[in-house]
Amino acid sequence: MKRAVYQNEEIKIIECNVPKLKGLGAVIKVYGCGLCGSDIVKIREKKDNPILGHEVVGEIIEINSKTKFKVGDKVALGHHFPCFKCEYCKNGSYSMCEGFKSTNIEPCGFSEYIYVTEGHLKNTVFSVPKNLTYEEISFLEPLSCVVRAVERAEIKKGQKVLVLGLGSIGNLMAQTTRVYGGKVYGYDINEERQKYSKLKFDPNIRYNVIFMTSGASASIETALKYVLSGGKIVVFASVKDETGYINNDIYYRELTVLGSYSPAPYDYKISYNLLKSGKVKVKGMSMNYKLDELSKAIQDTISNKIMKAYIEL
Repeated sequence: MKRAVYQNEEIKIIECNVPKLKGLGAVIKVYGCGLCGSDIVKIREKKDNPILGHEVVGEIIEINSKTKFKVGDKVALGHHFPCFKCEYCKNGSYSMCEGFKSTNIEPCGFSEYIYVTEGHLKNTVFSVPKNLTYEEISFLEPLSCVVRAVERAEIKKGQKVLVLGLGSIGNLMAQTTRVYGGKVYGYDINEERQKYSKLKFDPNIRYNVIFMTSGASASIETALKYVLSGGKIVVFASVKDETGYINNDIYYRELTVLGSYSPAPYDYKISYNLLKSGKVKVKGMSMNYKLDELSKAIQDTISNKIMKAYIEL
């Protein structure tokens, strides 16, 4: 089978063996996989052989499981799940769990076939709804991450919320925030993305909650300028340097700055229902590429030619 690898600062498509069933679990024929911003970060770190791709959609071709899934099922899935037993899990910090960080799909999402464990089948695998395309349901995992962030923000109905950065994640954040009752505004220096989002930015407003989805260090200063004293800044992107928030701003203005990284299993269920119900719409948000075009998809993403890439296999 074909799979993508990153070696010597280059994306390569290589041939390798189809993964085998190992006890309980499933082998899945991959139909497609979304390209995540975290994949771009791994490539920029220039470390060989990172696991690339995790927003997977495919078909179960072999399975040994106590779950309801069977051969022939079309599924969408995520790549991490927690142990539910450690101190992190007991405190609700599932993405900090060592088990969460160590679990993954094999060999990677940009592969013609993958192996998933029983833990994946129980926690992060969902049947493809009949009303969604494979490309649309591939947003299951990134939307789950967004749901986690919005829930952590504890938005009250009618609060003014600003999304800084209107790429695919920013658009998911805006739609999800609206579902949770927030009055949503958005800002992006890219005029095309601002127009696509159909969100307005009012510089005269001070916002109850600000979501940081851009990954630009300059957005930190913007957030501090426009957040209402006593408000919240939710960090949902890494930045290239270690620029941070000013201690005295946080102290004297009683700001809450919190991070949100990856989803808990129940966030997947919420994400699934938001997509299935059409409360969050993703049609047309991504651009299709073939596996052999993965390098181009990455470059087009980095250069902001596209909002998001979906790799068909």
